[in-house]
Amino acid sequence: MKRTVLAALATTAMLFSAAGAIAAEDAALKAAIAAPSRTPANVERDVYRHPYETLSFFGIKPTMTVVELAPGGGWYTEILAPYLRDHGKLIAAGNDLASPDANERKAAERYMARLNAKPEVYNKVALGVFSPPRKYEFAPAGSVDMVLTFRNIHNWTESGPDNMKALFGSVYTSLKKGGVFGVVEHRLPASKLEGKGASEGYVHEKYVIGLAEAAGFKLADKSEVNANPKDKAEHKGGVWALPPTYANKDADREMYKAIGESDRMTLKFVKP
Repeated sequence: MKRTVLAALATTAMLFSAAGAIAAEDAALKAAIAAPSRTPANVERDVYRHPYETLSFFGIKPTMTVVELAPGGGWYTEILAPYLRDHGKLIAAGNDLASPDANERKAAERYMARLNAKPEVYNKVALGVFSPPRKYEFAPAGSVDMVLTFRNIHNWTESGPDNMKALFGSVYTSLKKGGVFGVVEHRLPASKLEGKGASEGYVHEKYVIGLAEAAGFKLADKSEVNANPKDKAEHKGGVWALPPTYANKDADREMYKAIGESDRMTLKFVKP
């Protein structure tokens, strides 16, 4: 009888300990999202990008090694860097500072300047090169817990199927077994013909899933957390007609503002 009681107490203690760890991790993510180091204009977009729900869906933990592909201006870097700073590792895999292309070098320098401006937040961010289709040097094989990409795949589609295969292959290779590849991308309705991804900004969900599965990934789950049923993908100027870009300037601006940011797929892939 005593052994049974002790076993029950031990199990209960383990459950409370696990629950406490999860709560602490959630609190850390919320704290990173609420950090005063974030850019106010970026914070305003949380209502469209749902960073807490998105990252929680992917299963991020503060102890992970995480790669952010093509971080651009650093919208998600602002959240990931403080979240992973103390117990994990963030690898920003982006433009090549030594690229033969001057525009790519300038983009890399801008990102570096942003990191250097706040060393108390960003000085532990590791840098890698993700410069499709030319160069993929961001992490050793089998070393990463999670790779994330936000609204980038449409930019890569015009490189052709062979290069897309190599690109997804580089992600697959970098991940540990059981590692997660999290994707957020502008979603083209299945009923619409796919045009040029880079010019319109939208791609079919089926297309992205096909690319990942061809690389060896398994689709673990989908989320509609970044869905926007108001976006029908019928805008002059493609996805950039919507906020925050407003590519058409004042033309139909209030209509685009009412729609909000794009309808997006949110896909979680796992390396078996």
